[in-house]
Amino acid sequence: QVQLVESGGGLVQAGGSLRLSCAASGRTFRRYAMGWFRQAPGKEREFVAAISWSGSSTYYADSVKGRFTISRDNAKNTVYLQMNSLKPEDTAVYYCAADWAAQALGVTLREYDYWGQGTQVTVSS
Repeated sequence: QVQLVESGGGLVQAGGSLRLSCAASGRTFRRYAMGWFRQAPGKEREFVAAISWSGSSTYYADSVKGRFTISRDNAKNTVYLQMNSLKPEDTAVYYCAADWAAQALGVTLREYDYWGQGTQVTVSS
């Protein structure tokens, strides 16, 4: 089992940047593919980005491609989401998730086994 704790959210102006972190407990972190999802008020939770256990493969939603970068440091049991050129429509609660022994990068909620509590990102216009 793994526990996930997100941090790094906050209020930023449009065009600004934030870096989210997700710290994981447990010694088997490197065996999990990791993902970031977000949920805006009144909307369903949606996929943002995913990264393989080794970090060699990544995948992004079209809405964030070229602006967001997912990365991980297995020595620190941490996954990151660097968000640049933020837009008001990026405002949401951001969640990290862990997918045990994934064969491919998941983009749906049901593919992930563990979830963090989320961190709020607000982008003002």
